[in-house]
Amino acid sequence: MSEDVTAAGTSTGEDATRRYYETSDVDAFYDIVWGGEDIHTGIYAHDREPIADASRRTVQELADRLQATAGPERTVLDLGSGYGGTARYLADRFGCRVVALNLSTAQNERHRAANAKRGLGDLIEVVTGSFHDVPYADGHFDAVCSLEAFCHSGDRNRVLSEAVRVLKPGGALAFTDLMADEATPPEVLHAAVSRLGVDALATPAFYRERLTELGLEAVDFADHSDQVVRHYVRLTDETRAKEAELRAVISPGYVDGLLGNLPLWVDAARAGHLRWGIFSGRRPGA
Repeated sequence: MSEDVTAAGTSTGEDATRRYYETSDVDAFYDIVWGGEDIHTGIYAHDREPIADASRRTVQELADRLQATAGPERTVLDLGSGYGGTARYLADRFGCRVVALNLSTAQNERHRAANAKRGLGDLIEVVTGSFHDVPYADGHFDAVCSLEAFCHSGDRNRVLSEAVRVLKPGGALAFTDLMADEATPPEVLHAAVSRLGVDALATPAFYRERLTELGLEAVDFADHSDQVVRHYVRLTDETRAKEAELRAVISPGYVDGLLGNLPLWVDAARAGHLRWGIFSGRRPGA
């Protein structure tokens, strides 16, 4: 999969991401349907499990891959940190410091307020910035993580290069992302992914190959693609069930867009066009 883009293209993609997240419509949707803490694809115990519970299980499983490098006196970078659910979970579980890098100033303000309310403000630093140009020196972090953020990037080569660059020797990287199946032509998913502000998704092969090229060891993909159908069916069902509540606080056009877009993801998942899971690897060294 080609990932060559221009700097202007990257900037355009970041502008699209900001527009996607920096609205009260988005906040209300994530609060009402997702629970407002972890806004990720979930790992579900059963078909009717609450989306928030399944999303938290994803965070837990990703954190398991960082536990050797995320204890007290260690620092973790969370790329595309959203409302901060992952950062708070890591800080609370491991006692580590977390730098939460995120484009959206609106999300970041909400993130800081939630950290203060939970008594975690001293452990979590929320930074407004881009994962295409991480504002830290080489080898700064003991671990780097991200959950469903790279799908918003038009230059995933650069994102991965930055993530590995700032890892200390021996540091761990773990991330999830929505991906396309290797056999799926980009145009098949265009109608669904256009809402994310990109033209196409990466594939598992792209991530595996690029991480290996960047020198990571023990590169692994825990394939949970079977969860994608369940997740988007749950999202669609919950959005329809709470449509009246959503329309009371969200613009009609946004709700109509959700009800039109979410079934596209369900159809794509059922057709086997989507992949999802947890990638992990370690930078060589002591």
